[in-house]
Amino acid sequence: MAERSPSPADRNGQGENINRGRHRTDEGRHRDTDGRHHPVVPEGLSVWATAQQTGPVQRRGRYLPESVKHPARMLPAIAAHAVHAYTQPDDLVLDPMCGIGTTLIEAIHAGRDAIGVEYEPRWANIADANITHAHTQGATGRASVVRGDGTRLAALLPAALAGQVALVVTSPPYGPTVHGLVRPTPDGVAKFDNAYNDGADRGNLAYRDLTGLADGFEQILRGCAALLRPGGTVVVTARPWRKNGQLVDLPSAVIAAGVRAGLAPTERCVALLAALRDGHLVARPSFFQLQQVRKARTAGTPLHLITHEDVLIFRRP
Repeated sequence: MAERSPSPADRNGQGENINRGRHRTDEGRHRDTDGRHHPVVPEGLSVWATAQQTGPVQRRGRYLPESVKHPARMLPAIAAHAVHAYTQPDDLVLDPMCGIGTTLIEAIHAGRDAIGVEYEPRWANIADANITHAHTQGATGRASVVRGDGTRLAALLPAALAGQVALVVTSPPYGPTVHGLVRPTPDGVAKFDNAYNDGADRGNLAYRDLTGLADGFEQILRGCAALLRPGGTVVVTARPWRKNGQLVDLPSAVIAAGVRAGLAPTERCVALLAALRDGHLVARPSFFQLQQVRKARTAGTPLHLITHEDVLIFRRP
């Protein structure tokens, strides 16, 4: 891991509370030292207000522009909420499928240390670059990225890490059904950046069916359980999706995988993908969500927009 400058806790010899670097404003929100606004959410509330700003706004300046090309980016506010809620400064955070490094970046900005594992070299390189960029912005935590298959954590990470991880934050891949970007063309709308490894490596977890995905994710969670300290927490974001009109219940599959991996489910929360405005939800749907919902309603199926991610929380007994 790269060296970091001493955190305020190091210099003062005291720990800090989870709202380090924030102060209250007259609008009833917290303002981060980087100028971002976040709503005040009562501690322990099961609904996380994580989309008060759009994903691009949350990432702007904080992540390198190349990050947008990843087909399945976690909202930075979701990772940040988990880090602040379940860790203390200098704790170690792990993401076994770190992608562009969202969990790692939010952890080191919060004064935690982090380690990520990423299967595809392209995203691992971007995660490394995002870590370097975060340090130029004043992030005090240390982080590193290991290239390899997250289902083989024991073979990838040093044995000395066993029992040292305070928090795991991750999300299983959904594949090209749900993600990607679009651009208008003379022949209609073209979809791009929607496939892992450009679809070339069919061994990627994203290309398994639900049973195969759940089995692979169980292997990942087993590896995480061995690294967690007693009482450590695992936070997994997941959502169901429809394939050929049928609901794919990924959250239930993730819960079952966690139980088989020896973890204890403790909470099931909601991370909003919609903004809260005057007591109402303002949806932020993707092009694909709107297209699916419109087609379904035209066919007579009363489908609605997805406005949240399930947040499944486990503990190591």
